[in-house]
Amino acid sequence: MQRSDTSPAYQQLLDQLCSHLLALPKPVVVGLSGAQGSGKSTLARLLTEQLTALGLTTATVSLDDYYLSKALRQQLAEQVHPLLAQRGVPGTHAIDRAIADANKVLAAKPVQLPCFDKALDEPVADRPQQQLQLLIVEGWCLGLSPQSAQELDQPQNSLEASADPTGQWRHFINQQLAGAYQQYWQLLKPLIWLQAPDWESVCRWRAKQEQQLWQQHGQGMTKQQLEYFMLSFERLTRASWQQLPWLADLCIPLDHQQQPQLSSIGH
Repeated sequence: MQRSDTSPAYQQLLDQLCSHLLALPKPVVVGLSGAQGSGKSTLARLLTEQLTALGLTTATVSLDDYYLSKALRQQLAEQVHPLLAQRGVPGTHAIDRAIADANKVLAAKPVQLPCFDKALDEPVADRPQQQLQLLIVEGWCLGLSPQSAQELDQPQNSLEASADPTGQWRHFINQQLAGAYQQYWQLLKPLIWLQAPDWESVCRWRAKQEQQLWQQHGQGMTKQQLEYFMLSFERLTRASWQQLPWLADLCIPLDHQQQPQLSSIGH
């Protein structure tokens, strides 16, 4: 959501969510799901700041912070499928670590949250140990369920058709999603979903993020590299529109300009 932090509609959304989260029994681990570019990181950061200002010991961590190292992903690429060298899909995270961290928070025990440097494409030093009343976990595929064999049968796009003609990659992702990821999702209560309007908007928003990386750091993906990168996220992102209206505890529809439609927020 590329808007001023203090815009009235956005502040109203923050106030509504903070009120909802303050009322929850503590400690609690909250899930914030949404497609790439939908504003998860911004919303998680602002919620953390506002809740901290209200006296609640709060932190946020991204599912991305649990990505496996390049070396471990290369092992997966060699043992399972070459596409697993790229971070992103279920199976490329240290999901057991994520479960352990969430359980520590829920048990009111100190936790050291991980950090992943996307420029290096490697995990870096953990954050300092802290005991939290509320942890916000944000991620692009939070809450999703595995797909049926029939859904997996047909390639979603050119990447799947050319690089995964036998379906081995997408079946592996599905198996991962059906296993430990489901255990993790059960710990993320409530689950908040930023509902993008369509796949085209997601790609456009993600391209804006990449433009900002170029402006800030002088490096990033080219237009062609980004389009290829996004193909690996398309299947599960499209599945989110089928699944999450029924699975999320709170749905926040976004318009094509990434603005929250406050009148349409529902459970």
